[in-house]
Amino acid sequence: MEDRRGEWVVLQVSGEMDLVTSPAVRQHVHDAVAEGRHWLVLDLSEVRFCDSSGVGVLIAARRLMRSCSGRLRLILPPQGAAHGSHVHRVLAALGVRRLFDVYPDLGAATEPDGEDEDAVDPLSA
Repeated sequence: MEDRRGEWVVLQVSGEMDLVTSPAVRQHVHDAVAEGRHWLVLDLSEVRFCDSSGVGVLIAARRLMRSCSGRLRLILPPQGAAHGSHVHRVLAALGVRRLFDVYPDLGAATEPDGEDEDAVDPLSA
């Protein structure tokens, strides 16, 4: 589930982010921060389903990373998880998509300076 790319910790999540699986994702995020790793990429390209508990984990991860002056990036490709990015659609429908730095792939998400042209700039919140 965890990989490292330079300064970035990459957590690869697949399957479902729901009431049963979301606590494990939350714990991995907390473990990374506890280890002093404050640049985090969540690769959600293979997530097929995300409910409100999954969204809650993403928002909590964003809040945690901001509290420690860290950075959080999400990988949400336009055509991820077989039928398009379910997580992208859920975040957009809830109006919270704008809170996240979203990248189409791992290479773009782990650019050293973060100035990749494929990134979608989030609004400040």
